[in-house]
Amino acid sequence: MRNILCSLIILLILSSCGKKEIKPVSEEARIAQEAFKLAEVIKNAYIKNDRITIQRNSTKDGYREIIEVMKSFDNAELTFSPRKVEIEDSTVYLNLTWSGIWSVKGKKIEDRGLTIFVMEGKPLRLSRVMRENPFKQPE
Repeated sequence: MRNILCSLIILLILSSCGKKEIKPVSEEARIAQEAFKLAEVIKNAYIKNDRITIQRNSTKDGYREIIEVMKSFDNAELTFSPRKVEIEDSTVYLNLTWSGIWSVKGKKIEDRGLTIFVMEGKPLRLSRVMRENPFKQPE
């Protein structure tokens, strides 16, 4: 009887500790994750010179801001490090630092900076690049 009672107590303790409560993701966190993902999609499209993907993930003005400053390159490496996300009404401001290495005709060019991607809509689309545009390959 004593063994059965001890076994029941152990089973109750183990079963009560084994369940993890799953907390729902807040709307702000979901929007921030979407903004990070969008920045990566646009960065990867830029590296591949995939203008169609850039256009699909940008507004007309956002697409124009990227395309107008793009220069040809043989190879590019671009790294984004998100710093802060601000959400005001339906507009998202993604602050990030970036660093890049471009190869042009055998010459390597390095640059880095701080930029703000302005994103709008549902799903989010890039509408503006503020501060230092990482898609403007240095000369």
